[in-house]
Amino acid sequence: MSKIALRNIWFQFHKWIGLILAIAIIPICVTGAALVWHDALDEALNPVRYASTEAPALSPTAYVAAAQGAIGADQRVAQLIYPEEGKGSVRLVLANPPVPGERRPVRTTLWLDPVDGHVLDKARSNEGAVRVMHVLHGSLYIPEWGRPIVGWVGVAMVISCISGIWLWWPTVGSWVRGLRWRRHNNFDTNLHHLFGFWIAIPLFILSLTGVWISFPKVFSELDSKPAAAKSEGKEKGEAKAKDKAKGKGEGKGEGKGGGRPPAPQPLAQPALDADKALAAAKAMETKPFVSMSWPTEKAADWEFKTEGKPNSDNPPRTIKVADVGGAASLKAEEPPARGPVMRLMRQIHDGTDTGFVWQFIIFLGGLLPAILSITGLIMWWRARKWRGQLKQRQRARAAG
Repeated sequence: MSKIALRNIWFQFHKWIGLILAIAIIPICVTGAALVWHDALDEALNPVRYASTEAPALSPTAYVAAAQGAIGADQRVAQLIYPEEGKGSVRLVLANPPVPGERRPVRTTLWLDPVDGHVLDKARSNEGAVRVMHVLHGSLYIPEWGRPIVGWVGVAMVISCISGIWLWWPTVGSWVRGLRWRRHNNFDTNLHHLFGFWIAIPLFILSLTGVWISFPKVFSELDSKPAAAKSEGKEKGEAKAKDKAKGKGEGKGEGKGGGRPPAPQPLAQPALDADKALAAAKAMETKPFVSMSWPTEKAADWEFKTEGKPNSDNPPRTIKVADVGGAASLKAEEPPARGPVMRLMRQIHDGTDTGFVWQFIIFLGGLLPAILSITGLIMWWRARKWRGQLKQRQRARAAG
């Protein structure tokens, strides 16, 4: 096969990937660029939640009492989250009534003033601009099939990166010739060539990590996940498959659609007072707590998590306090849900703890593909129009 023929094949791949998937690529990339700075974006959109810089001054019971007017009759307190670095608003998370078949339970969060506990803001976990961006980026708001669709869009973008480099490479002379600006008379074409070259490698990395995240089961065997965690996951999968085969689950909250059973609800009236549970946990742990969780119908223990970074020399610890009796104990460390490779892939993709340089590259890796999609559409439309005009001239000459 000649170079020209091979180039034409790559061109067709590149063109139709861009044209067919532009409607998905643009929202995925733009939201990905914005979510690099998730916390800063949330603070900019919801400044009232971050207005206070004081340290928490009330007990858990006092915070719940101060927020009582904003707690619905059918809602239960699930968690109290303290501010990072010890200053800022306190978050009170409420469990809403369970919905059978709901894939992820919807929670309501109240942001409380750390000094007097009055409600600063209120939002459900499925609301807000940042949440919309997360769902759009991860599943395009398509139920069930959204995540695999996004994964296959990532596969297409990997192919697009490879084909784009091939098409960018000059057919004559050194590759350095490809770096020049005026490779074409049209501004959008030059922009497409230049932006496409500089973002190709970062976009390839982001697309590949996105595919890995979208299809965790496919790549799970390549990850050195602890044997205990793999065995546990395998046993759960086999049990679930057996239940499904036997037709179990209906009438237990799973529903006919095979959805998940409702998440366990926090206890409506715990036996132990929240302040006493905190005192019992503090007697066993000197590090500050970042959150406390109410006992549930499934596990009747209060849980208190300390600050710390997972998989580091300073990991977080969890103290359990029995709701009946108030005995405190250190909760055994559970095997990580993700192996080291998956954690690395997500860190690369999200930019978490990677520093400003890589985060800025991710930002460009989300913004520039949207521009490339638009310029690609313009180039295709202009070429289509030119071919139509050429055919008209040819027919006119043939008729004359």
